[in-house]
Amino acid sequence: MLEQILARKRLELEEAKQKRPLQQVLDSATPTAPRPLSQALLDERLNIIAEIKYRSPSRGDFVCKRSPRSIAESYLENGAAALSILTERHFFNGSLGYLEEVRQEQPEAVLLRKDFIVDPYQVAESRAAGASAFLLIVAALDRPQLQQLIGGGQEYAIEPLVEVHTARELETALESGARLIGVNNRNLTTFEVDLQTSFDLARRLEGESGLVLVSESGLKERAPLLELREAGFSGFLIGSHFMDTDDPGKALRALLE
Repeated sequence: MLEQILARKRLELEEAKQKRPLQQVLDSATPTAPRPLSQALLDERLNIIAEIKYRSPSRGDFVCKRSPRSIAESYLENGAAALSILTERHFFNGSLGYLEEVRQEQPEAVLLRKDFIVDPYQVAESRAAGASAFLLIVAALDRPQLQQLIGGGQEYAIEPLVEVHTARELETALESGARLIGVNNRNLTTFEVDLQTSFDLARRLEGESGLVLVSESGLKERAPLLELREAGFSGFLIGSHFMDTDDPGKALRALLE
């Protein structure tokens, strides 16, 4: 599945570059960068990165059909530290326009662009759309690509959230300069979820300083979040649990309470 998504993404990317050259993208970005995601995760609380997504290949369509603007407002009113917005079109029914829409309505919000980023053009595109951060999936990139894209984040003043699934990927991320690290509890091959992945990789980072850790996937109860926070995680990315309800913001509030 990952290879299918990446192949489609590369085709989309070539079309985007032809329609909107890089310099045009850069010229549309605001001079002042949004607040960094890592900064939004420093509070001593359960810092939830609440996700807006309408579909996933493993789950199909989610229950909530409200507009991104409405969902974002509800999430922020109910305690989200940041928002994650799926922008991949063909497999997740996302859109970069969703991110732009939310940024326009919520100028102070911290927004993560969640997509399959494989080219510096997409980093510039994310910055221009108003994202505070963008996702990099180590499993989808070789080491030179990862290093280049992390460098692109520095160049365009936007923060990479570098996602890992295994100890080897974690090593690659650290050696490539990642400081904001997401641990995805979902196996991208089998789609199985195991929260032990986060605990195991956090244990490997004991004694490391200057890192901000985010646990992703399979999170839906308060007790594991508290345990993960004790293990060293500062943020928790949650989408399916919220989006499979009629009112994602209400589900977020219930989790926090």
